[in-house]
Amino acid sequence: MRNVVITGVTRGLGWELTRYFAKQGDRVIGCGRSDERIAQLREEFGPEHSFHRVDVASDEDVAAWAGTVSGLGPAGLLLNNAAVTAPNAPLWKLDARQTQEVVDINLIGTINVIRHFLPPMIQQGTGVVVNFSSGWGRSTSPEVATYCATKYAIEGLTAALAQELPPGLAAVALNPGVINTDMLATCFGASAADYPSPAEWIKFAGPFLSRLEARHNGKSLDVPGVPTD
Repeated sequence: MRNVVITGVTRGLGWELTRYFAKQGDRVIGCGRSDERIAQLREEFGPEHSFHRVDVASDEDVAAWAGTVSGLGPAGLLLNNAAVTAPNAPLWKLDARQTQEVVDINLIGTINVIRHFLPPMIQQGTGVVVNFSSGWGRSTSPEVATYCATKYAIEGLTAALAQELPPGLAAVALNPGVINTDMLATCFGASAADYPSPAEWIKFAGPFLSRLEARHNGKSLDVPGVPTD
């Protein structure tokens, strides 16, 4: 049984990723910040999977989580999906807390998870790390500067990480496409409904992610079949 580690499982893409990989026969090791949703996942998927409340922005939280699940073995697929965005506004109108949260979860959170989950994958000699980027990690729009900054950082971080990995492993940056999530609605408003739902997205993204392997190391990828702008 392959271990699939997923951050941000309590909503949106993470929720659908959990359902997909569990149905494929993988063991899902997931985290999120909602106690209620974590309890729902535990009830739905049972003890063969593992779900914990974790704030990925906290290195202590991630270290404790990694220690708790270490007995399950290394990840075969690590999906750094957890992300937030600030309210739409010019950069100078955001307060420090709003800016800090985006940087801490989107960027520092990804680094924290890599720090604690990648070493067993290296020891195992196989595995794929997928860092979720965005179209706004490769282009920009007004009033989403902090989000753009973190996703551009994810692209660079992933490219550098790929150069550090030993043979047999891969790190890729994934633009999941434009999907009608709660987060997109905060940026796009009512027009977010014009885009695929997470349930529609997973039909393309699930099989695509399942096929990633060492030969994809260092690539910056899009999910085929999903709008990118």
